[in-house]
Amino acid sequence: MSAPRVSFVSLGCPKALVDSERIITRLRAEGYEIARRHDGADLVVVNTCGFLDSARDESLAAIGSAMSENGKVIVTGCLGAEPEVIREKHPNVLAITGPQAYESVMAAVHKAAPPTHEPFIDLLPPQGVKLTPRHYAYLKISEGCNNRCTFCIIPALRGDLVSRPAGDVLREAEKLAKAGVKEILVISQDTSAYGIDIKYQTSLFQEREVRAKFLDLSKELGELGVWVRMHYVYPYPHVADVIPLMAEGKILPYLDIPFQHASPQVLKNMRRPAHGEKTLERIRGWREVCPDLAIRSTFIVGFPGETDEEFEMLLDWLDEAKIDRAGCFKYEAVKGARSNDLGLEQVPQEVKEARWHRFMQRQQKISAVRQQKKVGKRLPVIIDEAHGLSAKGRTKYDAPEIDGSVHIQSRRPLRAGDIVTVKIDRADAYDLYGSAV
Repeated sequence: MSAPRVSFVSLGCPKALVDSERIITRLRAEGYEIARRHDGADLVVVNTCGFLDSARDESLAAIGSAMSENGKVIVTGCLGAEPEVIREKHPNVLAITGPQAYESVMAAVHKAAPPTHEPFIDLLPPQGVKLTPRHYAYLKISEGCNNRCTFCIIPALRGDLVSRPAGDVLREAEKLAKAGVKEILVISQDTSAYGIDIKYQTSLFQEREVRAKFLDLSKELGELGVWVRMHYVYPYPHVADVIPLMAEGKILPYLDIPFQHASPQVLKNMRRPAHGEKTLERIRGWREVCPDLAIRSTFIVGFPGETDEEFEMLLDWLDEAKIDRAGCFKYEAVKGARSNDLGLEQVPQEVKEARWHRFMQRQQKISAVRQQKKVGKRLPVIIDEAHGLSAKGRTKYDAPEIDGSVHIQSRRPLRAGDIVTVKIDRADAYDLYGSAV
């Protein structure tokens, strides 16, 4: 009897990708085959994103094409938290579950296509099935978020912060390292708040007690001998405790911090944590301890009530902060977000557009100057793609898919996952070019 086949679509952020990996690992463990195409599969699972209107539209379109190509569709993920939106467009989907609802997804799959479990066929790697290339993996340390930023509906979709015990996180990281993963990307909704909800409780790892705390977790991950990259870190005071580990080379000198704005009033309207903090002083302090620290961030322009002066304040802040990489979003009114009801004046679309262009131009200049400083240096680079004697990779200062790349020429063939020393010959605003030494 042949195994039932499931086609899978994963949309949204790295946190959703980890959810997809977990579901696919469970499916494979129960003997399901993962099909590459919708037609011919027994059913389709669509893991949706529901954060911005554009993401909701993409999710609804993906459900639509799965319905037309297959007809048996189970929907999960963030948009699943609003089943009425899905049913209105696609009334005949088999089941809808919210984010992180692995048990409900599996129950729906069992109902639609019962498993034919054959334990001798179903040998799974101990680290589970990964959807990333073999040399890097995302490590999710918590679900949900306790912050109540007015532009964000993540807590409504994914709930409050729920941290995983440190022992569980570290055992997963250890399995990944043993499986040959060279780079672990730590993700959550608010990485520096890790453990607050469980009062930093200790758990066992390698016969010792480890606290569920950002610093303690960073120390332990730093002993695994792989690159460890920190994402979604809010600039709380205790982040400073982790910077010496970066200076010592234990974890990568890289922080992904969603600053979102620089104007205290805009940040207050956004209800950002640490909105009154002197972030420029904090950044200076971090760079004194770890001079080669790379900071990437995201910002929103055109938030309701943002004045010309407040936008200029953001540009001045960028000049001071000298962020290495920055993404910028034009504010979008998200259904259910409290920013819609603050009674603040909406910024016209053409003003948002103009501010976005000015922001990107300013940041591009800053990035170009920071990139230029790497020319002439020899830097370790992890290879993401190899094509004979040319390859593409990343330095310690760049995360996959969101930051820049290093384009490499080599005298010997390189392989994906290799970490090689590259002499940087030239740079542009985003990428570096060099030769393997």
